[in-house]
Amino acid sequence: QVQLVESGGGLVQPGGSRRLSCAASGFAFSSYAMSWYRQAPGKERELVASVTIAGGSTNYADSVKGRFTASRDNAKNTVYLQMNSLEPEGTAVYYCNSNFLIRSGYWGQGTQVTVSS
Repeated sequence: QVQLVESGGGLVQPGGSRRLSCAASGFAFSSYAMSWYRQAPGKERELVASVTIAGGSTNYADSVKGRFTASRDNAKNTVYLQMNSLEPEGTAVYYCNSNFLIRSGYWGQGTQVTVSS
């Protein structure tokens, strides 16, 4: 069955970096664009970054542009989010997903990132 397993979260100091990973299984990963989302306490889930099928193109929310980098390794069925210069506003649960899974209502468990001194 379909599975998305996010990992790499934790406590990070402001200005620090963190690399998130998302391992996918149960579907043709290399055939779908992938995105990262985050949900902060009391806020709606928001799109953070997207990466195309071959990883050749990415898009970012204005709030993370220049600080976050999304990438993927289709041989490993894994998508990554490198987060630099983290700010307290980056505290959230981070999820990866693809549009076709979102339409079916599927989300993984996410990984918590807390930016605090």
